[in-house]
Amino acid sequence: MNEQNLMAQLRDIKPLIEIPDSSFYIYWGLISFAVLLGLGILFFVAKKLWENRKKNLAKAYLAALKSIDWSNSKKAAYEATHYARLLATDERRKELFSQLEPMLEKYKYKKEVDQVDQDTLNQYKLFVQVADESI
Repeated sequence: MNEQNLMAQLRDIKPLIEIPDSSFYIYWGLISFAVLLGLGILFFVAKKLWENRKKNLAKAYLAALKSIDWSNSKKAAYEATHYARLLATDERRKELFSQLEPMLEKYKYKKEVDQVDQDTLNQYKLFVQVADESI
């Protein structure tokens, strides 16, 4: 009798049913989201730092351009060309640089050069003024 009761009780017990568990997918989804969010923030911070670095470099180039010593015409022409080329990033500065560069060419590539003429200095000062306003 005992066995019959036990068998009757066993028949009433239902088998285990599987409960859907999404916690594994939620866990990895949250980790993936956090990693993507972190990478996005890192990207924008790095981009902002890079832009600030470019601005600081432009300021350094402008300072170097302003401090050129025109007593040595050949060296000054090379330095002015180098820094002006680095600063010629927008249309107006590119146009002014394209006008200044041929003027500086006559002071480069020669053993002996004359002092820089006033037209070249005026064009150089105009370029520096425009670069100074836009930085």
